[in-house]
Amino acid sequence: MLSEADRAALLRLARETIAAHLTGGAPPARPTLADPHAHAGAFVTLTVRGDLRGCIGYPGATTPLDDVVAQCAIAAATEDPRFPPVDAGELSHLEVEISVLTPIEPVADVSEIEVGRDGLVAQDGFRRGLLLPQVATEHHWDRETFLAHTCLKAGLRPDAWRTGAKMFRFRAEVFS
Repeated sequence: MLSEADRAALLRLARETIAAHLTGGAPPARPTLADPHAHAGAFVTLTVRGDLRGCIGYPGATTPLDDVVAQCAIAAATEDPRFPPVDAGELSHLEVEISVLTPIEPVADVSEIEVGRDGLVAQDGFRRGLLLPQVATEHHWDRETFLAHTCLKAGLRPDAWRTGAKMFRFRAEVFS
């Protein structure tokens, strides 16, 4: 669990990194976190007036968390293929949400998956899709619907979780 100070510092870092990138300013100084060597996967989700504007993450990080958040923030603002890049005029309305992930582990039995607590990864060969825990809650999905949508995200049939796709889970500390 991150402290409130670490959460605030990471949110400030994400926002200031996006602003600097969009306006050509100097990147912000990295915050001093309670554990500066912590490595974790993370996602940054951006919304403007409640509408999704970008969501990019790195599920398994090998670099410090502040670096992951800064990289994800820029990528969410400029590289999500579903949306045009965020522009500087949107900065005052931009909402930033960060999801810091636990390590990803295989699912031995799908009955162990708890909607709202667990995020999912579906994988079959080179096809891989990930949905954050809050996605199922936001859409009011049950476990089977969540599994199906994770498979669809991977480009698989919705029932692929029943027919051989490997399923993984993780938890996320989500803050905005």
